[in-house]
Amino acid sequence: MADAEVRGDVRVIHEPADLRAACREARARGLRVGVVPTMGALHEGHLALVDEARRRADLVIVTIFVNPLQFGPNEDFSRYPRTLPEDLAQCSARGVDVVFAPERAAMYPEGFSSTVRVAGVSEPLEGVHRPGHFDGVTTVVAKLFGLVGESTAIFGRKDYQQWKVITRMTRDLDLPVDLVGHRTIREPDGLALSSRNRYLDASERQRALGIVLGLRAAAAAFGAGERDPSALERLAHAEIGPRFDSIDYLALRHPETLAPFDGQARDRAVLVVAARIGKTRLIDNLVLGEEPVP
Repeated sequence: MADAEVRGDVRVIHEPADLRAACREARARGLRVGVVPTMGALHEGHLALVDEARRRADLVIVTIFVNPLQFGPNEDFSRYPRTLPEDLAQCSARGVDVVFAPERAAMYPEGFSSTVRVAGVSEPLEGVHRPGHFDGVTTVVAKLFGLVGESTAIFGRKDYQQWKVITRMTRDLDLPVDLVGHRTIREPDGLALSSRNRYLDASERQRALGIVLGLRAAAAAFGAGERDPSALERLAHAEIGPRFDSIDYLALRHPETLAPFDGQARDRAVLVVAARIGKTRLIDNLVLGEEPVP
């Protein structure tokens, strides 16, 4: 693997062919491969996924690639944090074996013209507000799965719709990857960990807790027997709306299909939200009837 290098205890690979070779070699030795796809700017949420991969696999790979295909023309691709040296140090400390950190040209060489699209579950919510976003996500994840091959992949459920889209893609295409959805990792005050939290100043960080308060309000009502989607959405909006500059969506949906309920919610329902403070867009969710209240 001529393109590989070693940083601390981590082998860093930049070329797709070298990643494929590393995974093939590991499986030939009887090792189980685990992969954690990320865009870098790692925090404890990502590292919890690494820990889960370590529990389930012998060779742990973290991919770090800020994927241009999943950013719209007016989104934050150019300012998205890129912290590779710090990321590598954290990976080394957490026992990661391989980091795959390709350049854009390695993933999308000249003439690249293929797109993987998942219909249905990708279309509402983020699909409305970020057209093409999930096509970019599924295209890069399909490429990564093709390179890694038979493996276990760990994804955070904070990006709940993404988790469901990738699950559908993996099933539909019979990809040899076992998917694990990891619970959302939160700060002590309940705010979901996100690479974009670093954009918030102290005042904005406090306002961001409106999402947590909204999830708690809906969860309390759901636990008390409320099943009317509009009522649960109103309770969450009463906490989130006054604290955020705008809300892209706040919706109670079926936890598998993300479709609206036809009437009352069932024993499980996911409350999903995307809202903005200044230039920062935060997303969060809670599966009511299943997950603990943040």
